Formats: sequence, structure tokens, C-alpha cells
Amino acid sequence: MPGFRFDSILFLCVANSARSQMAEGLARDLFGDAVRVQSAGSAPSRVNPYAVRAMAELGIDLGAHTSKSVQTIDPAAVDLVVTLCAEEVCPVFLGDAARLHWPLQDPDRKHEDLTDQERLQHFRVARDEIRGRLLALADDRGASPMPATS
Repeated sequence: MPGFRFDSILFLCVANSARSQMAEGLARDLFGDAVRVQSAGSAPSRVNPYAVRAMAELGIDLGAHTSKSVQTIDPAAVDLVVTLCAEEVCPVFLGDAARLHWPLQDPDRKHEDLTDQERLQHFRVARDEIRGRLLALADDRGASPMPATS
């Protein structure tokens, strides 16, 4: 998608608690004011504390983020929709926005008996995968990404 242009992006998953929240934080950090960034879900819940911790490791604060419903998003204000669901049914978003699908397994792994560190590691893996895809998307957009935080 070389030269692909968008000025606003919406990240969608079911609960808007982890993948889409991390994507929102990473995209805001990467694009700054050049792109309007939002996230939402079809069954919003809360921002997962492990997502907050994983993002804090990169210096990105999700502490003020809230889980939002896809129904609160104005379709006319979105140029690109990125869905992040893998094993669940992704939310439907009406509108004419371009669409990308990045199927990522839910890092929370709710049905697995994991230690805190094992669970956090799944969030790190998802975060890093999203970051890599966002860097590629920024290149496709022709943007000059802001320096990466480490």
C-alpha cells in the first residue's frame, strides 16, 4: 500500500481493553498530531492493567485511557479501521473507511493458568507485534515516524 494516505485511524477489538488500547497508545506516540487516533470495542470493559504495564515499559502511559464502545465513534471521522481480533468475532464498523485486519491472539489468555510474569510477557509480545505493524503502516503512509521510545 505505498502512498496509502489516512488522517484518522480507529483500532477495534471486542473489549477495547488490551490490543486496541495498546495500538492506540503506540499510534499516538508514533504519529503524534499528524493522525487522529481512536480505539473502541463491541463489548467495552476496562483497560487491562497488564496492557498499562507493558506500555509503561516503553514510556507510554495508558493510565487515563478508558474502554469505549464502537457505537460512540463517528464513521465520517475515520479514514482507516484496523481490527485486531483473532479468535473472537471482531466488531463491525459501518462507514467507508479503508480496512486492515491484524489478527492477534488476546494476550490476556483468560482461560490459561499463568503467572503474572507469563501473562505480562504475552502482552509484551502483542505490543511489539502491533508496534512493528504500525511502523510498516507509517512507512506505507509516507510519514516520517517520530523517534521510537525504548
